[in-house]
Amino acid sequence: MADALSLAKSLKNREVTSVSLVEQAYQAIAETDGDIKAYLTLTKESAMAQAQSIDKRLDQGEELPLLAGIPIGIKDNILLKGFKTTCASKMLENFVAPYDATVIEKINAQGLIPVGKLNMDEFAMGSSTQFSAFQVTRNPRNLDYVPGGSSGGSAATVSANQVPLSLGSDTGGSIRQPASFCGIVGLKPTYGRVSRYGLVSFASSLDQIGPMATTVGGAAALLNVISGFDSKDSTSEQVEVPDFTQAIGQSVSGKRIGVPKVLMGDAVDPQIRKAIDATLADLVAKGATWEVVDFGCMDEALSVYYILAPAEASSNLERYDGVRYGHRKPDAANLNDMYTRTRGEGFGPEVKRRIILGTYVLSSGYYDAYYLKAQKVRSLVIKAYQKAFESVDVILSPTVPSLPFKLGENLEDPIAMYLQDIATIPANLAGLPAISVPCGTSSEGLPIGVQITGKAFDEMTVLSVADAIHVKETL
Repeated sequence: MADALSLAKSLKNREVTSVSLVEQAYQAIAETDGDIKAYLTLTKESAMAQAQSIDKRLDQGEELPLLAGIPIGIKDNILLKGFKTTCASKMLENFVAPYDATVIEKINAQGLIPVGKLNMDEFAMGSSTQFSAFQVTRNPRNLDYVPGGSSGGSAATVSANQVPLSLGSDTGGSIRQPASFCGIVGLKPTYGRVSRYGLVSFASSLDQIGPMATTVGGAAALLNVISGFDSKDSTSEQVEVPDFTQAIGQSVSGKRIGVPKVLMGDAVDPQIRKAIDATLADLVAKGATWEVVDFGCMDEALSVYYILAPAEASSNLERYDGVRYGHRKPDAANLNDMYTRTRGEGFGPEVKRRIILGTYVLSSGYYDAYYLKAQKVRSLVIKAYQKAFESVDVILSPTVPSLPFKLGENLEDPIAMYLQDIATIPANLAGLPAISVPCGTSSEGLPIGVQITGKAFDEMTVLSVADAIHVKETL
């Protein structure tokens, strides 16, 4: 399937119909998803009805929004009214969303068509989409490899050309890392740019919904749709929403690019370093300049994240106790037994690991030593970015320091999994926008991604630099 903007142009010119695009998406899913396993739920009946409505309005000459009629996949931790939202967990295996998330309301208003709910690591905890309770998603570029996570299904469906767009969520790199592994574009917006209302929480001070697309222009157009203040989300910011597609095709001449020394060292795969060097040379040829920046909080950021995120997860997942909704053990002996057995059966190993860790760092006697100290170090990460941005416009780095790994690798080594996020986590801690775009291919034919991080609410600059790296598309 072509990129979203090309499809939108063809649809507007009536060279294709929305019904045909949706049928094409379901045909591709039928042909390829038996191997890839990106989808947990399909929404075919409602999708076809929406497509027919869009076509009727277009035939009547109605001027519709840019992306009206374009199919899109939805990560299964974003509420879609009337359909299951499982978070890929047995705890929510039969939970049907009673309302739409704000981002779903926005895409519905703009005429995009959700075709299904996408697989993920359980409750968005993982870097490989092997921690789903229901199925393992595979990388469309090579089925022996993971697609990354936790938005592995969201990345895989776009990479497999099933749909041109998807929504993912990013807590510590869960949009950007799978985008890198699958060779697509993935953007984590500034914290507060996009409403989190209707997103099932993992770590509330870090989570952000964002677009995944085949092209930078497609991601920019989808960001237009989902951005904006929402009174239902207390963390939503009242800031201007520019037309992000105006960043496409802009010159990068004069742009100052910072490269963290720590992310270009021996810990980075040589093939990735080579691709990053080539990317920098290309940007310099287009008029940009670059310099090494001493971003000294990278290792600390990883440690801070794996204290704060589990702590918030422990608090957020406390609600799944078998009393109000979700899985419940029916034959428990008493209330405490019901709590214990419900949570023991409902949660998978990675979720349990993070709940235990989070509960520990929040417990009496350890709160000051771990959680409070981590919050203080988080402020140092924010200050490190502020200092770096005094001399540069964006920061460029590998999205992931290593190439995609095979299914089953690192599965019994949580630390190796956590290290996948070393380059992506700092942007979440500071609430900054960051995008991953393809910048090369390894000798094994695996995608390599480069990450561009910008100042708060400066997605325009991030997108313009990303577009200069990635292939262009016609608006």
